[in-house]
Amino acid sequence: MTTTETGLPLFVLGQGVDTHSERGVDCPGELPSASDPELVARAVRAKAALGERVFVLGHHYQRDEVIQFADVTGDSFKLAREAAARPEAEYIVFCGVHFMAESADILTGDDQRVVLPDLAAGCSMADMATFDQVEEAWEVLTDLGLADITVPVTYMNSSADIKAFCGRNGGAVCTSSNARRALTWAFDQGPEGPEKAAGDRKVLFLPDQHLGRNTAVLEMGFSLDDCVVYNPHRPNGGLTDRQLKDAKVILWRGHCSVHGRFSPECVDEVRDRVPGVKVLVHPECKHEVVTKADHVGSTEYIIKMLDEAPAGSAWAVGTELNLVKRLAARHPDKTVTFLDRTVCYCSTMNRIDLPHLVWALESLAAGEVVNQITVDPETTRWAKIALDRMLALP
Repeated sequence: MTTTETGLPLFVLGQGVDTHSERGVDCPGELPSASDPELVARAVRAKAALGERVFVLGHHYQRDEVIQFADVTGDSFKLAREAAARPEAEYIVFCGVHFMAESADILTGDDQRVVLPDLAAGCSMADMATFDQVEEAWEVLTDLGLADITVPVTYMNSSADIKAFCGRNGGAVCTSSNARRALTWAFDQGPEGPEKAAGDRKVLFLPDQHLGRNTAVLEMGFSLDDCVVYNPHRPNGGLTDRQLKDAKVILWRGHCSVHGRFSPECVDEVRDRVPGVKVLVHPECKHEVVTKADHVGSTEYIIKMLDEAPAGSAWAVGTELNLVKRLAARHPDKTVTFLDRTVCYCSTMNRIDLPHLVWALESLAAGEVVNQITVDPETTRWAKIALDRMLALP
């Protein structure tokens, strides 16, 4: 390994620039192709052989070598809806994570098959709320006489079981774009019956505490004291009966492993380092990060904001690195940098790589359906009710 006079390896120092960052993109000399040319050629052939029988969806956080084969790119809900709008596609290959493929199966026809190229591509946030845990929490609320005035709302980043739980119990699904509308609906809608005063209603927000807190406090006027965090690993959620009775929003103790790593210090550091920088973050970030940012919004909001930003402007973006790098390449007339000084990809999303995609496409072309994601009819029925309630939001 070549080293400098300081004894540090060149891949740490990059081109003699910020030594505190894992740059990983600038190296001396000519780099090989980012993707194995033979694998690229095989993916092209397999996709061509399948023709309109296959529809490939690529989430924004996917690596470039995968996203190049996507027919449509977007966030999780947009992609699920795109799949539902392609009834002629026999196969839906979802380059995302497990809960996204489940949503696609729920929204597509019975004759369509949804394939996830790597079954290990899960979501740590979705895994933080299991069906048994949520059922146990609901029993706690029931025993306290609170379940009948509590509306469960789950973020799209949750399993089909949790979506179905919300559907069965009068709740709905939300995205990061419409979380405020979903919470407003929950407080206005509430359980039926005139004896249930609106002021007594509560929301159980699953599974991302940060999106729930940021929406309730920054967009709806609730205080931090109105929110409590339910920890499924502790008796009674780690809360007293009085805390649960007084709370307006009961937040599940879950978070995104990528967005949760950004800190207020990241914001302070980038403001010191980049003159005139605007900080743009996702609402899955911690409350203290969001309150320091200049702009907060969903993935689609972040993309739109940078697309419309003036040339010469500088932006530090707090979201998944694959997307930030892609946006930086798309806007060479602007300075677009990652909010954190160290690299952080979504590790589970990145399990969908080119070898897995090639294997899935070639298997389908050969008549073999691999890694099919199916949601049972009963779960599908209730989860779709929760999704339909979201779609009907004013």
